Amino acid sequence: MSKKNITLDGGPQTTAVHAGEFPDPATGASAPNLVMSSTYVTEEAAGFSAHDLGDDSGFLYSRWSNPTVSQLEHKLCALENAEATLCFASGMAAASGVLFSLLSAGDHCIMTDTNYAGVAEIGRDTLPRFGVEVSLVDASNPQNVADAIKPNTKLIWLESPANPIMRLTDLKAIADIAKANGGIKTAVDSTFATPIATRPIDLGIDYVMHSLTKYMGGHGDAVGGSVSGSKEDIAALRLEAGIHHGGVMSPFNAWLIIRGAATLPLRMRAHQEGALTVANFLEAHPKVTRVMYPGLASHPQHELAKRQMANFSGMLSFQVEDGAAVADRMTKELQIIHYAVSLGHHRSLIFWMDTPGLMETSFRLEGDQLDSYKAYAGEGIFRMSVGLEDGEDLCADLDRVLG
Repeated sequence: MSKKNITLDGGPQTTAVHAGEFPDPATGASAPNLVMSSTYVTEEAAGFSAHDLGDDSGFLYSRWSNPTVSQLEHKLCALENAEATLCFASGMAAASGVLFSLLSAGDHCIMTDTNYAGVAEIGRDTLPRFGVEVSLVDASNPQNVADAIKPNTKLIWLESPANPIMRLTDLKAIADIAKANGGIKTAVDSTFATPIATRPIDLGIDYVMHSLTKYMGGHGDAVGGSVSGSKEDIAALRLEAGIHHGGVMSPFNAWLIIRGAATLPLRMRAHQEGALTVANFLEAHPKVTRVMYPGLASHPQHELAKRQMANFSGMLSFQVEDGAAVADRMTKELQIIHYAVSLGHHRSLIFWMDTPGLMETSFRLEGDQLDSYKAYAGEGIFRMSVGLEDGEDLCADLDRVLG
């Protein structure tokens, strides 16, 4: 039996199940092994530095590479159509790995003005503290990105769909802009989309980042992150972010996420089906003033969603009158949906996101950018991650608290 990771040209379900996996050569075990060792006995003398590692180097130390984590990395490569992937301890570790490895004092980064709060705060607070100039733009209009480019621009950081308002970015258009301006590197947080919806590398994006805690793992029991890209880019990222920053993934979490990723295509179809049911119910509800879901014709970027997304995912947001009071009722009265943060799990999750609070802490938008945000979120939205429950049951649970 081969010890090599399997690379497949099959469909997404076959790829999700088999890519990166192989029967154990000693026992014939079908399921992937969980290798918890921190160090490995070598059969020949090797250099002590990670700089000495090559493509054929065996496992030496689990901060550098680990057999179980490596299997997950190969599976993610196949799903993303990427040459290489590096796994991290969390999605934030993955995002930080890219930002702090590619950017130095004096560099310029263009970042979408609405994205995951932790990354948003890095862009507004941490990077400038280290001498990196950051321009925050509404990336839903590619011209805004083009207009923000400077001679020292080194990275364009995107997120599509954007957390929490479900605003989209035309990834191919921005990748083309970056290449036309000297090959500026592009990165996208594709957590909401997953490779079942969008494969950004096929659209010309350089780095694809995921919080594996979400849809990839799918069960809400493992934290992790990943970045996929070219062999050259990920090798450099492994040396800088993996070896030096040290935010590497636990083998046990990798083992759990491998298990979850095997059912990703099936789950994403079910998430989309449930989300469409819920979105249509909410759009017709008298207490709901607006619903944002890329799969609805009412989404302002629905045509882009149809071009860029093969699956509309399970994420949606909606506005109601007196949202804070409704959120309070949800914490007490929801029976199926969990009032909790995070997303992409098999159970449905919902959380109130107050616009003034996010503006004060994370986004700090003004003028046209604030107006653009409010066009999607108003004074506050509920972000809902539709799980795998029956859509009709979720609608009944929401109807109970909406009144």
